[in-house]
Amino acid sequence: MYYKVSGVTGKLTGVTAASAYSPQGLKPTVPSQAPPMIFAVPTKVVSETGSVAHYMGINKVPELQKIFQKTDGAPVHLKRGVMDKMLYRTTMGLTIGGTLYCLMALYIAAQPRKPQ
Repeated sequence: MYYKVSGVTGKLTGVTAASAYSPQGLKPTVPSQAPPMIFAVPTKVVSETGSVAHYMGINKVPELQKIFQKTDGAPVHLKRGVMDKMLYRTTMGLTIGGTLYCLMALYIAAQPRKPQ
């Protein structure tokens, strides 16, 4: 036997199996029309575009592979030169500065207030 809360009395009442699966009297319905397709626009077939793919720029992957696969002992995040080193040092400086600022704020917050 299945139970559901009565809307009138607020107590549990016994119900049949069919109404137990439609809570609070809701009945499952089937839509009369199929919903419209979201992507109902014409698409291009591969043969229409031709055999040439158009990209925004040239393929730089082989050049970057040569740069990053060199065994020069530098970490990967510093292999591209001066800009990488500047970005790394700036990030480390901001991280250390932020850590020191947080420690200073914690120290100030831990001090008792002076009575006025």
